[in-house]
Amino acid sequence: MDVAAKEAAIARFLDEYPQAADAGRGHSALQGCEDIRWAEFPECPAGIPMLLRALLDQEAAPEAKRTLSNCLLNDITSMNAAMPAALPFLLRLAGDPQVSVRSELQDLLVGVVGYSRPVNADNEAMVRWFGSDSEHPEREQCRAVFAEHASVVQALTEELANPDNRATLRQAAGLL
Repeated sequence: MDVAAKEAAIARFLDEYPQAADAGRGHSALQGCEDIRWAEFPECPAGIPMLLRALLDQEAAPEAKRTLSNCLLNDITSMNAAMPAALPFLLRLAGDPQVSVRSELQDLLVGVVGYSRPVNADNEAMVRWFGSDSEHPEREQCRAVFAEHASVVQALTEELANPDNRATLRQAAGLL
């Protein structure tokens, strides 16, 4: 999905949930999200902060999560270069009991771990399919964010019922 399609999806979201534009303002988990120049990331719409805030609106949260995921995941093989910037906010929101879609955010975080794994440069098929790590620095950047926020990941994983998801996130944060 290109940036114009992502912007159009955000506009449709706002048409359906106009109240969501102001949801979550001032929430501690989102401190600093407005300061990031999201549109300067390739294929990233400027509306990411609004979607992050909308995750705190009970009614709009499921659609906000879906739209946000579509904006931050470029396709089935790659995530957007903005994902490392979004990851600290997603981690904090996924652990917040006020967020009605927190289990869906936790699943998204497990998926981000998969997208963040290094690609073996000796495996030509994998490099062709997923691109090299040098072409996708966001992979290493996400791994660094997971490690930097290990205490948040630890607290988050204590609530996860799925032992595989717990292990995946703990490993990504360097806790295993």
